[in-house]
Amino acid sequence: MTATLATVGGVFAMVDQDYLLQARQMQALSLAVHIPLVCFGIAFPAMVLFCEWRYLRTGDSLFRTLAQRWSKVMLALFAVGVVTGTILSFELGLLWPVFMASFGNVFGLGFTLEGFSFFIEAIFISIYVYGWDRLAPRLHFLTGIPVAIAGVTGSLTVISVNGWMNHPGGFTLRDGRAVDEHPWSALFGNFFFWHEFVHMYFAGYIVTGFLVAAAYAWGFLRGRWGRYQRTALTIALSAAAIAAPLQVVIGDWAAREVATEQPTKLAAIEGLGPTTRGAPEHLLGWYNGHEVVFGIEIPRLLSLLAFHNPNATVQGLDAVAPQDRPPVNVERFAFQTMVGIGTLLALLGVVYLYVRLRHKRLPGSPWFYRAVVLAGPLSVLALVAGWITTEVGRQPWIVYGVMRTSQAVTDARGIPIGYGTLIVVYLGLAAGVGWLLRRFSRLPLEVDRDG
Repeated sequence: MTATLATVGGVFAMVDQDYLLQARQMQALSLAVHIPLVCFGIAFPAMVLFCEWRYLRTGDSLFRTLAQRWSKVMLALFAVGVVTGTILSFELGLLWPVFMASFGNVFGLGFTLEGFSFFIEAIFISIYVYGWDRLAPRLHFLTGIPVAIAGVTGSLTVISVNGWMNHPGGFTLRDGRAVDEHPWSALFGNFFFWHEFVHMYFAGYIVTGFLVAAAYAWGFLRGRWGRYQRTALTIALSAAAIAAPLQVVIGDWAAREVATEQPTKLAAIEGLGPTTRGAPEHLLGWYNGHEVVFGIEIPRLLSLLAFHNPNATVQGLDAVAPQDRPPVNVERFAFQTMVGIGTLLALLGVVYLYVRLRHKRLPGSPWFYRAVVLAGPLSVLALVAGWITTEVGRQPWIVYGVMRTSQAVTDARGIPIGYGTLIVVYLGLAAGVGWLLRRFSRLPLEVDRDG
């Protein structure tokens, strides 16, 4: 395998670039800022529509008020997502021009379809937000459906590109360029697309649900607990609580496909040096270049989790050359952060569902709501850690086994200036979003808080 990767990667010339690390950090920063907004694009429209549907079914004005207020937040986050998504699009061309020039004809279809989704979402989200008192109630509800669909299809097409980067196909490589390309097969027939999309789809509901619920849980702890707040928290927390335990099952599916198609990534996640039959799992610990030290070893568990066979052979890092291995401790820390937080969120969801279904009420303990407040930012941390696991684990390849990241990067100077400017822009966006959300939260309610 080492020889094959070296041969394929050698097709591309190495770029003389002093700022490879900064370019990767810029891209990582932009992804970390944008991905939580993608989660809201996936899940929030469905939550808003659910509230409006309840209003149409029951005539209860509380649900209309909730949907109307949330729709303003939805529009604000969409606008910020437009800015961060545009930055990401420019970064692909400016930071990784060789990658775009060599393979743009393969994966460009994905971004084209994402563009269509964006315009559909922009048109209908405007109609939806500004049409509350201008359209008939049922017609207004129908205008929100394209928003929910476009939020999913937009993320789906972009994730298909990432799936292709992890499992490339649908082209022939000739003189450093992709020819005989089959974009539909490359994007939607690659091995990684489905589990990445489903994993991200459920993550959207986990992040959105827990972040929204965290805001109302904080209000509960400060004495704001009227019918409006209880209803809002119930809807948001129910979405997250259902998705979080299911994500554990989806994560198992994704891990097994990584074990099959990207064994080096799995070896880095677990810090497995030599190829091992009946490989153990190590919780925590540090990879010292040969093995994990100071960790808690669980015999044969890695083989069991990866292949559902405790005696299965798991390929180690020794199967590839050192230059073809990802940074092991970064990968291990990111993966264990994602799994650890995800497990806690799943347990919190199970507790909520038990009380809600068994006792027909919300939990009463303040400690539960303190946990929900923490669950909001922790869900974002788990989301970012998950994408670090996916992207860093692919290194040193930008297109797995075909093009190295160092071969794709620009040779332009001045990247540190762009990096600093990017940080300033994101700080400004964060301040703007914080101001808007605070302003929205202070708008007077049109329903009785204690009704």
